[in-house]
Amino acid sequence: MEKEKIKKIIEAILFAFSDPISIKEVREIINTDMKPKDIENILDELKKEYKEENRGIQILKIQDKYQMGTNKEYEEYIRKIFEPKKKKSLTQATLETLTIIAYKQPITKVEIEEIRGVKCDKAIGTLLEYNLIKEAGRLNKIGKPIIYKTTDEFLKLFGLEKIEELPPINNFEEINEKKAD
Repeated sequence: MEKEKIKKIIEAILFAFSDPISIKEVREIINTDMKPKDIENILDELKKEYKEENRGIQILKIQDKYQMGTNKEYEEYIRKIFEPKKKKSLTQATLETLTIIAYKQPITKVEIEEIRGVKCDKAIGTLLEYNLIKEAGRLNKIGKPIIYKTTDEFLKLFGLEKIEELPPINNFEEINEKKAD
């Protein structure tokens, strides 16, 4: 199959499938013997074309998966077509809990509470409800505590491709020191 046809098929798959999709899944759907790197190059090419043309939609890369999404420049118009939902904002405690999980993941509730110095059941519940964190298994020790980590939804919300793109924690320490002066 020629490259241009595969490119159009990939575009159609991204459009039709609302969840992020991996290169492996794309290869299986197309049933091609193309190398994963060649598929990735096509996806990156599509992503670049959408960006250069400032289209109404864009192709996002989240971890090792790709997804079609609305161009942020036109977000206000898209909101108008959906019923207004009352948006709950995250409390300071929930944001602190999310920050700890993002920087220390995988982490248990007990470890989070040790860092914060207070209980965090409600904050964890809210973060799970908003799909910003998920259960990532259990530790093999007494009580088998749940370990938590951030989700792809977290990465999307903060405009990150991967968790390693978080700013170094010492940047925040320097800002706090300057505020204290």
